Parts: sequence; C-alpha cells; structure tokens
Amino acid sequence: MSPWKTLFRYILAQFFLWCSGVFVAMSVIVFLLDYIELIRRGGARPDATLLVLLEMSLLKQPEMAQQILPFAILFGTMMAFWRMTRMNELVVARAAGVSVWQFLTPPLAGAAFIGVIVITLFNPVASVMQARYEALESRILRGTGDQLSLSRQGLWLRQGENNGDNSVVHAERLESKHTTLGDVMMLSFNGMQLIGRIDAKQAVLRSGKWQVTDGSRWVPGKPPELFQHLEVPTNLTPTKIQESFSSPETMSFWELPGFIQLLESSGFSAQRHRLYFNRLLSLPFLFSAMVLIAATFSLRMQRRGGTGLMIAGGLSSGFVLYLLSNVIFALGLASTIPVSLAAWTPTGVSWALGASMLLHLEDG
Repeated sequence: MSPWKTLFRYILAQFFLWCSGVFVAMSVIVFLLDYIELIRRGGARPDATLLVLLEMSLLKQPEMAQQILPFAILFGTMMAFWRMTRMNELVVARAAGVSVWQFLTPPLAGAAFIGVIVITLFNPVASVMQARYEALESRILRGTGDQLSLSRQGLWLRQGENNGDNSVVHAERLESKHTTLGDVMMLSFNGMQLIGRIDAKQAVLRSGKWQVTDGSRWVPGKPPELFQHLEVPTNLTPTKIQESFSSPETMSFWELPGFIQLLESSGFSAQRHRLYFNRLLSLPFLFSAMVLIAATFSLRMQRRGGTGLMIAGGLSSGFVLYLLSNVIFALGLASTIPVSLAAWTPTGVSWALGASMLLHLEDG
C-alpha cells in the first residue's frame, strides 16, 4: 500500500472518530435539554407522563441530529486537526511534501459522504419519527385534533368539536384561497359511531361555520333530506387549513418533490417545503464547508500556541453560521429572496470563507 493511501485512511479515521465523539456528546446534551423542556411544557397535562415525554424526546432526536451535524463536523474536525498537529503528525506530513489540500481531501470526502447518507438514508427514518412526534405533541401538549391530508384523491380534513364529536370532510378540490370546497362529503362521528353524513356540491368557509349549498343530509334511522342551504359549525380558518399540512420535516427527501408538485397544483404555497428540500440538497456541500472552516482555525494556531483562539474562532463561526442560516431562511420563507438563494447562501458563504482563508494562510 502506498504511503499516500495509508495517510488518507489514517486522516479519514481520525476525522470520523472525533466527529462521532463530538456528535454523541452534543446529542446527549440536546436530548437532556429537550426532555427537560418537554417536562416543563407537559406539567399541567394529565396525559403527559414522564414515559410519554421520554418517548416524544426520543422521537424528536433524529430531526435534531440533522441540525446538530454541521456543528459536530465543525468541532470534530477542529479536534482531529488539533490532535494531529499537537502530535506533530501533520508537521511530518508537510515535511514529506504533502500540501494542506492533500490532507484535507480525506475529511472533505468523508463530510460529503456523511451528507449523502443523511439525505438518502437517515432523513427518511427521521421524517417518520418526526411525524410521530408532532402527532403526540398535537394531541398531548396542545390538545388539538385538527388535521389535514392532501392527496391525488382529494382533500381530507379532520376537526374536533367542542362536544367531543369528530368530523371528517372530503373535497375533490379547494378553491378561492382555501375557503371554498367543491364536491364535498362531511362525516360526523361520536367516538367510532357514524351519526351523520352530508353530500353537497359546494361548501364555503365563513367565520365559525361552513355554508353548504345544494346537497343532501342523512342521519341514522331517517331517509336522506335534500337542502339548498345549510350551515355547519366549524373551528377551522383558512390560515389553520394551510398550517395543518404536514411540516416538511415529517416528509422524507424522496417524497418531497412529488408533494411540492401536488401542493402547487392544488393552489397551496410550497415555499417552506421547497426551502427544506433545497437545504437537504445542500447538506453534503455544507458539511464539506465545515471542514474548510475548521481547518482555518486549527492547522496553524496550535503551532503558535493559539488553542484559546482556535476555540473562540470555532464557536464564533458556529454562532454566525447558525444566525445567518436562520435569518436567510426567514427571508426565503417570506418570499423576500428566492428559494435557491435562501437555501444555498449559508453553504456558499461557508465555502468562500473557508477556501479564501486557507488560500491566504497556506498559499498567500
């Protein structure tokens, strides 16, 4: 085996070892903080037992792990390079003619590989667990039961009534800014028992009620009754209908393109889902950018006794990146800037910052 292959494998092993250790440590801290927060939120809820809250916290961890990973790679790479510099391993590599770009190749490749695995394999699992978490959170912590499901077979709405009954509404289409349903079927349930059905041509959402026109109403033990106009109480609003869609975090990378197309063809905004999908696509490049930023703070500082400066620089970079990502994401969500710009700007800035600083320090 050539010396370069041996060095490549060694640096890659150090990268994975330190990134894994930092990731586990950060995940444990985030899990404990999240569990404590859930206990605080569920203090007044009778169904929020410690065991249920523990289950919720565990279900939430895969999604949190995706948010932690960039920072775990940043700090893990810094620790790996710090250790190899302190042991003079990188000094020997430089003396043997290995440039900084050559021994950065293994962690760059490893970071990109992690990103690909996250979006193709880990994200589908995380989305299923996040969907389960949000369902428990809605039922136990928020006490709401309103749900909406959109498919190619039409629109399905479910709402809870104040008297304990539940209603399920199906419509073939949704029109006029989410306030008008066409070809409607409304089913009313008391527990698991069907207590009524309404079929109509149209239902218009007004303040606190559906105005149903041109249909028939059926209740058990009676023949169907035709009507021209009927008012059905509801607690839904146009905004609530829009917000009732599953969050993009509950949908896997493979499902998002089809669901985005379905949303837009149905007249709904897919801005948030497009942003999330593009952010997933940028993960391999973002993880690689974290390696470059880590290298700027850890390769030279150790030889100059700058351990404190390295730590401060890494923390500052992580904080600035987190703040920049949130601000730009908010601008993209508000349609102030294009989706692609909002999703890819943090990655582009990180690459530009890391590469320019390395070029200045090593080749300048």
